[in-house]
Amino acid sequence: MADDTTDTKSSNQMWGGRFASGPDAIMEEINASIGFDKKLFAQDIRGSIAHATMLAHQGIISAEDKDKIVHGLNTILSEIESGNFEFSRQLEDIHMNVEARLATLIGPAAGRLHTARSRNDQVALDFRLWVKEELQKTEQMLTGLIAAFLDRAEEHAESVMPGFTHLQTAQPVTFGHHCMAYVEMFGRDRARVRHAIEHLDESPIGAAALAGTGYPIDRHMTAKALGFREPTRNSIDTVSDRDFAIEFLSIAAIAGMHLSRLAEEIVIWSTPQFGFVRLSDAFSTGSSIMPQKKNPDAAELVRAKTGRINGSLVALLTIMKGLPLAYSKDMQEDKEQVFDAAESLELAIAAMTGMVRDMTVNTARMKAAAGSGYSTATDLADWLVREAGLPFRDAHHVTGRAVALAESKGCDLSELPLSDLQAIHSDITDKVYDVLTVEASVASRKSFGGTAPSEVRRQIAFWRARN
Repeated sequence: MADDTTDTKSSNQMWGGRFASGPDAIMEEINASIGFDKKLFAQDIRGSIAHATMLAHQGIISAEDKDKIVHGLNTILSEIESGNFEFSRQLEDIHMNVEARLATLIGPAAGRLHTARSRNDQVALDFRLWVKEELQKTEQMLTGLIAAFLDRAEEHAESVMPGFTHLQTAQPVTFGHHCMAYVEMFGRDRARVRHAIEHLDESPIGAAALAGTGYPIDRHMTAKALGFREPTRNSIDTVSDRDFAIEFLSIAAIAGMHLSRLAEEIVIWSTPQFGFVRLSDAFSTGSSIMPQKKNPDAAELVRAKTGRINGSLVALLTIMKGLPLAYSKDMQEDKEQVFDAAESLELAIAAMTGMVRDMTVNTARMKAAAGSGYSTATDLADWLVREAGLPFRDAHHVTGRAVALAESKGCDLSELPLSDLQAIHSDITDKVYDVLTVEASVASRKSFGGTAPSEVRRQIAFWRARN
């Protein structure tokens, strides 16, 4: 353990001569962020290299100092990646840890690196770079999940299943059509990711503490070097903005909600009472006491991860809601929320992609369930409108009487004798039986975006072209 004198000296190196003594243990504990912001090491070093290169290009530091700085930073990067870098809590954060090590490696030239910047714009840069990279990773993962659903949709474009409203049997649909509903959901999530990347694609470095700098820097040069579209346009907003982090969490929360809805359906579908799907052993667990159990734990954990993501979003909104411009130390609490949500979202998407690809679909069980609950009642009403010329409300009433009769007899609509149907309405003919099967029902739904197999295949082709 280092003695108090050493701790105080190392702390004062970052604060300069303003403070006569170092922070006590409690202040050190609450102030330090290196325990989590060390995750930003690659972004911090990348930003510093771009900044040093720009400073030399502008004649603010010498080319010799720039070369020393870049070499030293690359050495530090190798040390961290190989696990040979010792992080210090006394140095607070990733920025000061890197800068202190740089000074040890190259001497006084290290002190020139921080010219024309502040830790305020430095952390804004590191965090933006990290979130941008995470969004790009999320985009790729969503593309993989969409591809998994497209494969299952194509495989089951004609597989009939019950469609539900209020979790009650409504009308027959195809499993392919149901899969395509999730393609639309996750497609919207991916679009939000792309929009978020566009929104944050501005470089903060050069805004300095809050007012910009008097040095003749070239912010467009550093923006280009770091892969940003352009630099930010207001230095106060730059260092106080965390919209990009909140937007990431918002996207994660919406995508997590979609994943949770899917997880809930998988949990329901995999019960013996439904039996629509069977999860592979890779995404299931057993019971310590009941040997027959096969639990959908992966789906349940995806469902639970959504709660963590939602909590992170609310936490960061709450942190930011009362902060005056520009930077406040409260904003140090932003990163753990985003890091945790990103990890949760990655795990959830990966697990769901695996479940969708691996699960076995029981098409026979789905088809049998599709005909339950008088799911073709709407088809009877539509037939009465088309063939008997009834207004839909009248057809609805006639169909309701037919359903009541079938229910009293304990049979399906298609099993009612023609005489019973004609007793309800004389214009019903034996052609009505052509629309009372679940296959005929789904085949008839050819409206754009409908469940007819031909329409499902049309939408699959559309999404394959854009995926």
